[in-house]
Amino acid sequence: MSPNTTTAQARPDADAEPLGAVPWHLALVSGASGDALESGLAGLKAQFTGIDGREDVPVRVRTLGEGGHRAAVLAGAGAATEIGAQQPRQDSAPVAFMFPGLGDHYVDMGRDLYRDFPVFRAALDECARLLRPELGLDVREIVFSGEDGEQTAAPVLDLRRMLGRDSTPLSEHEQRLNATRLAQPALFAVEYSLARLWESWGARPSVMIGYSLGEYVAATLAGVLSLKDALTLVARRAALIDALPEGAMLAVMLPESQVRALLPEGLSLSAVNGPEFCVVAGPVAAVEEFGRSLAAQDVVARRVQTTHAFHSSMMEPVVEEVTELARTFTLNAPRVPYVSNVTGRLITAAEATDPAYWARHLVSTVRFADGLTTLAATPLLLETGPGQTLASLATVARGSDVGTVVASMRHPLDRQSDSAVALKALGRLWLAGADIDWTAFPAGELAANEIELVADGATTARRDEEHVSTDTERELRGVWAKLLKNEQFPSDVSFFELGGNSLLATRLILRVKRTFGPELLLRQVYEWSTLTRMAQAIDILRVGGELTARDEEGTSFTGNSLASIKLPNGLTVHHQNEAETLHFYEDIFEHRAYARNGISLPDGATVFDVGGNIGLFTLFAHYEAKDVRVFTFEPAPPMFELLSQNVAEHGVNATLFQIGVSDAETTADFTFYPRSTGMSSFHPDEEEEKHNLRTIIANQQKAGPDARIEELVASDELMDVRFEAVEFTATLRPLSAVIREQGVERIDLIKIDVQKSEGQVLDGIADEDWPKIQQMVLEVHDADGQVARLVQLLEGYGFAVGAEQDELYVGTDIHIIYAVRGAH
Repeated sequence: MSPNTTTAQARPDADAEPLGAVPWHLALVSGASGDALESGLAGLKAQFTGIDGREDVPVRVRTLGEGGHRAAVLAGAGAATEIGAQQPRQDSAPVAFMFPGLGDHYVDMGRDLYRDFPVFRAALDECARLLRPELGLDVREIVFSGEDGEQTAAPVLDLRRMLGRDSTPLSEHEQRLNATRLAQPALFAVEYSLARLWESWGARPSVMIGYSLGEYVAATLAGVLSLKDALTLVARRAALIDALPEGAMLAVMLPESQVRALLPEGLSLSAVNGPEFCVVAGPVAAVEEFGRSLAAQDVVARRVQTTHAFHSSMMEPVVEEVTELARTFTLNAPRVPYVSNVTGRLITAAEATDPAYWARHLVSTVRFADGLTTLAATPLLLETGPGQTLASLATVARGSDVGTVVASMRHPLDRQSDSAVALKALGRLWLAGADIDWTAFPAGELAANEIELVADGATTARRDEEHVSTDTERELRGVWAKLLKNEQFPSDVSFFELGGNSLLATRLILRVKRTFGPELLLRQVYEWSTLTRMAQAIDILRVGGELTARDEEGTSFTGNSLASIKLPNGLTVHHQNEAETLHFYEDIFEHRAYARNGISLPDGATVFDVGGNIGLFTLFAHYEAKDVRVFTFEPAPPMFELLSQNVAEHGVNATLFQIGVSDAETTADFTFYPRSTGMSSFHPDEEEEKHNLRTIIANQQKAGPDARIEELVASDELMDVRFEAVEFTATLRPLSAVIREQGVERIDLIKIDVQKSEGQVLDGIADEDWPKIQQMVLEVHDADGQVARLVQLLEGYGFAVGAEQDELYVGTDIHIIYAVRGAH
């Protein structure tokens, strides 16, 4: 395949005409009074509601009237969404561009911008042309997927990752983008192109700040480096770093002074991002040991996903080469001021033109918090790159009453179109008083009814202050206010636009769980991200409804009280916890641990599933052989409801018992953990279960470290929420009582997973029933030699017995026993 053909496939609709093919309107309203503003706004929303598709839907900027009151509407995807309304603090307010470093980049970042806006496209094409000699490939092939022009689906971060059980490897495309030698020039190219798009819209920066690699973008826009020289320097610098030994980075929630006091030899202070937010970096083993020492002191810390220890002493081996490389380029005094990472102050001409500065930049602490202080007088901050990390840091640092902070590209978990996010950001800047050059957009003619509405004020829009909020929304506002340290915000602005980030979103999930009961997944926080919509989501979940993914501003809700998931093998099941469901699916259907240990099912088999949960093993037995009959036991009412639904929908020949199995006819208290159903038990030991869960996650991290998992499980608060319990009284019966009642003469397999009750289950099998049993699988907690005792017991009944402990459970007392009658 020729390079040109490959490029055409990788780029999204590269030859499409821009205007006239973009499914978005940005509509702006200004008026001398609030009433005039309201009426014009209502007219625009009414006109634009229902717009969908790409035919004859160009990007339009419409202004109705003049005055100090402003409002903006983003229309598209069948809906018109009000961005906000306000009186600007000042006219022609200056804007600062903020350029992020690596971390929030993702495959297809800026894909829609490349398709929809010719300025962005031209800039990225030029970067690709200049980078080809350095990279030996077209950087657009690295940034964009080649999947028939369809945007790669946003990754889903949910409780499965919290358990550390997601073993799905990164795609080949993601791995290529994450390689330092390609990631850095790719990110530079996207940020530079986005900045040129903003400039074409009249949003020209009065000052800039870049985070790590982002400073190179700022320097280029300021004229310190030509675009060609900047790309050459970035690409060659990235190649030098790529050849260095692997390193690690750790985010630490402590002030700089305390971090420096604790920092061991060999580690460096990589960044100071806030009053109590630092990053350290160094060799992997040293970072891991430092993380353990911090955990012992109850200091919150989490690993940062990275391949190298950026801004640390591990970069020193390439300092001289970077200096000499910078010396080969013409370095000019900056024409636009920007903040230095090295000092946290505006860069001087002497620094910018000193080749050695660019080497110091590589090994010095990123003083981003100081840089935000330097920008304190700039009212508008615009994050000009993928994600929302810098906007989040700036929003929290500034508080709610100082200026406006706007992110202009989506977060990796966000499903919105890049074009919609950028236009919404444009509207927010204009509302805040930015000087935008509207001649870059087609004005269009206003319909007569729009002008009439502005003139007579016949229709009024429902403003936020008139918004009728529910009890849930009012209570949720208080939760947001405490997390965001902001009590004044509109109901239709995203949690993330107000300064929320993934860490705060995790805390939000916990607060919602404690306050209201329902549990939101992290992706649902992004999908239902405004105060009003999140309150709606909570109310839906409270009445047993199901939240499903939404597309753009649309919503989806079904009345089914049982949440469902489509498993990788195509089966759909109802479930309580997506993470555990996928974990059990892996063990049962994919790893097939039963088959590997000599367990098999003949056609017509009879199976006892003791500890059925939602019925995954029951379904496995049903699909493993023909005409299988299953007896399934599950004492927890919520699980039994799910089990019943799954068995019915899959047509399983199963007899279900809402009881526990023991050695006597009795009752007992059962502790049910809604968020950790696999650890629910008649013999609860919360501290042991917390230890087991932490150990499982630690073992998973050894196989493949994931900073997001560590972030999600770092706090005791999360563990407390995971083990919030519901208690009820359950009926217990011996297994032999059921065998007699059902007239069972042969049992091909008994699976027992009952969380420390396995001994009582076996004691409830009468001597005359043991010969009927051909195979057994038991999960056993090896307290006081329990595994050895049960192995001896089963061998005494004529079974060949084996016991193993999965690598994931090393450090816990959890073992699996496999017993097959007559096997060798």
